[in-house]
Amino acid sequence: MTAPGAMAGHTVVLRPVTAAHVPEIMAVVTHPDIAKWWGGYDLERVRRELLGPQSFAVEQHGRVVGLILYYENDDPDHRHAAVDLALHPDAHGQGLGADAVRTLARHLIDVRGHHRLVIDPAVHNERAIRCYTRVGFRPVGVQRQYERGADGTWQDALLMDLLAAELL
Repeated sequence: MTAPGAMAGHTVVLRPVTAAHVPEIMAVVTHPDIAKWWGGYDLERVRRELLGPQSFAVEQHGRVVGLILYYENDDPDHRHAAVDLALHPDAHGQGLGADAVRTLARHLIDVRGHHRLVIDPAVHNERAIRCYTRVGFRPVGVQRQYERGADGTWQDALLMDLLAAELL
């Protein structure tokens, strides 16, 4: 049985992030292979931005392997949710990212009532784009100079979306 607030996927469990998860989340977002996409996180920023009711530790066999979170736009005429995922490189290539995204997407659609989800990986983050495509997200377009990269320059992002009926 999954603990209250946790969501079970096929291979992962999404558990609400608590202060106890902070060291493990730090290990994920500061890993060089992840920091190039999620740059600028230190202990204070992790505590400030990644703890909360919309953040979940991604666990495999009881071990934290990543972080997934969502944001909601509740404007009735533009309602949707946005998703972000960071998975430790040791967990890459096992389908865990797709399972985590699919599990959160089901929650956002079935429980939170969203009809549309968005995700915005860097245009050069091919691994993330493949992962999100497996779940059913489709490219919408490039958001030019969308976010500041770890090197301080503005980077493009690929806007992808998923309609509820398209969830694979």
